[in-house]
Amino acid sequence: MAEDRIEPGAATFATTHWSAVVAAGDLASERCRAALDGLCRAYWFPLYAFLRRKGLSPEEAQDLTQSFLADFLARNQLSRADRTLGRFRSFLLASIENFLHNERRRRSAQKRGGGQLPISLDTVSAEARFGAGAAEPETPATAYDRHWARALIERVMERLQGEWEAQGRGALFHEFHQHLWGDATSVPYAELCARFDLTPVNLRVTFHRFRQRYRELLRETVAETVATEAEVEDEVRFLMRVVSR
Repeated sequence: MAEDRIEPGAATFATTHWSAVVAAGDLASERCRAALDGLCRAYWFPLYAFLRRKGLSPEEAQDLTQSFLADFLARNQLSRADRTLGRFRSFLLASIENFLHNERRRRSAQKRGGGQLPISLDTVSAEARFGAGAAEPETPATAYDRHWARALIERVMERLQGEWEAQGRGALFHEFHQHLWGDATSVPYAELCARFDLTPVNLRVTFHRFRQRYRELLRETVAETVATEAEVEDEVRFLMRVVSR
């Protein structure tokens, strides 16, 4: 994905970056709205999981997730907010908690957004994903963080897979993917050398580059969700703690 470089005081930003939204603070800006819409599309499921952990039914969680996103995308809240908003993850969670508090007092049968839903939710898939970890004892906020981390890593792996498939190495990606979080000794080098007609040295170097590219894409994807470069490493450490629980 092509990205604009963010320089101090720069007027242009990558359209997928939360920093673009924070810097613009104006949802009338095409780049700002595109960034916010893209981030919501990528991270709606953690919101759904948060609401399900709150005890809402699948139908209620679906309705409230869609209503919240319609409200969140339609209202120009950022123009009145502190520009030091920090992480999109934290801002989104605080926003839906506030929305849920207000909605409980004023909810009616009519959906928000005039029936125009900003994101079509795959509720069948969502329930399957939620149900896979539903037995784990966790708070709504913990579930939100866990699903956020998984959603972000899924984005990283989709980007990495796309790059390898474009090079005609989709099968090798599948093999390496299984060993990404282990150490290099877990890779069956002899078997893979024979299957892909590579020398042991070549295969080891290729796997090293695979992991290196994963780390690069992880940092790039995390950078899309924070306001400043200084927050990237801290957010990466947070994600690693969450997925290793």
